[in-house]
Amino acid sequence: MNDQLELLGMPEPLYSCTPTRLVNWRTCPRRYRFTYLDRPSPSRGQVWAHTSIGAAVHSALADWWATPPERRDPELAYQLVRRRWLNDGFADREQSAAAGRRAVDWVRNYLFESPTDPLAQPAGVEQTVSAHTERLALSGRVDLIDLRDDELVVVDYKTGRHEPTEEDAFASLALAVYAVATARTYRRPCLQVELHHLPTGTRAVARYDLAGLERKLAEADALGAAAAAADAEFAAGRRDDTVFPPKPGPGCSFCDFRRSCPEGRAASEERPAWTAVRS
Repeated sequence: MNDQLELLGMPEPLYSCTPTRLVNWRTCPRRYRFTYLDRPSPSRGQVWAHTSIGAAVHSALADWWATPPERRDPELAYQLVRRRWLNDGFADREQSAAAGRRAVDWVRNYLFESPTDPLAQPAGVEQTVSAHTERLALSGRVDLIDLRDDELVVVDYKTGRHEPTEEDAFASLALAVYAVATARTYRRPCLQVELHHLPTGTRAVARYDLAGLERKLAEADALGAAAAAADAEFAAGRRDDTVFPPKPGPGCSFCDFRRSCPEGRAASEERPAWTAVRS
């Protein structure tokens, strides 16, 4: 009883999550349950070739920024991509090799044929940043944090077929949360976020004011409250579709848990693992 009395009036603990977790809740509660709550989690499907490409390019760029500037040259870019290359998901070695050559070109062009300074020392690379709201303890890892004119800029690399637009940059909940978290972690202003699309060399930029970032945080807070409530229902034994309904659609073709979701299979075509690879 005394222990219970001591807890009266205590604030509820913050809900720890990443922006990705919140977006996954909004996108499909069933997939969210499969990913974060079910243990053991349902088996995942095939490894996607476009995922392998993205992972290799991200890792190679992180290695680039970790290399002393005097060693950075186009040959190093080639070596880093090849060292990090993954063959998973491709139709055959020939397709993998062709994709690898394109990825080398993307990275070289990004570093030497774009506004990127290949000898720069970024403020952060693969940096984990965090921020709190009234309900949430948010954290996530940022691909690159640039310092420009005493202001920080959040950069997210993209390697997929879709060329991001300014609308995509403004629509991204994760990027806005990362901007707030970066500012709080580094104690410097951070109002700009960018999507750098390596295949085309384009950059989609969104520049926020403080009110815009507060609206994004409120969006995250609302999603977090819903996800936390669903987590509590799961812990109480409610794991059915009334709490975790599927949201089937064409995008289910690329869901890791498609084989465990009848609605997703009915709403989408089964695709080979190399479907989204650029030719």
